Amino acid sequence: MSIEKIVEQALQDGYLTPAMEAEVGRICDTASELSIEEYMSLDRLMGALLTGEVVAVPRKQFINVMEELVLTEAIARVAEIEATSDRTLDLGDIAAYALNRLPPLYATTEEGATYQRQRAKEELQGLIAQQVGEAIARNLDRPEFFPERQALGKNSGDEILTQVSTLLQAYAPNFEPQTGAPL
Repeated sequence: MSIEKIVEQALQDGYLTPAMEAEVGRICDTASELSIEEYMSLDRLMGALLTGEVVAVPRKQFINVMEELVLTEAIARVAEIEATSDRTLDLGDIAAYALNRLPPLYATTEEGATYQRQRAKEELQGLIAQQVGEAIARNLDRPEFFPERQALGKNSGDEILTQVSTLLQAYAPNFEPQTGAPL
């Protein structure tokens, strides 16, 4: 999808989703040069974000409590193995493997998260331990294939306005719309 289409969609919906934001970033990162139309679209998006015409949707408005429960279990077990052997395990791979085999426990409030944690400890702790154990066993048994693979990038936590502003400054440092030109 092009920058212009993403901006039009955001203006139409009134929202800029994380996926739309990521696509704009990807296009800007891979393009050797942006067109004047793309610069103008980015400028329009920035203005719409500043005025509130478009709202940036936060990355998460909910949590999956199962993620923290699996990570807690996996960290404890991995630390134990790494302390008593010369093996290094991939915590991300272990957590992902286990999470793909466990039910999600989403919550949108602290009360909901507390409820989900309690429920999981009562009903699912054994299953969590079993899946983390299987994930560790697979990780220990895995050959060293694709050593060049790269972990998913971590979000720096910058706000969307800062990101769009930085993109505009980087890709259009001398661009100023002509007076009276429609945006």
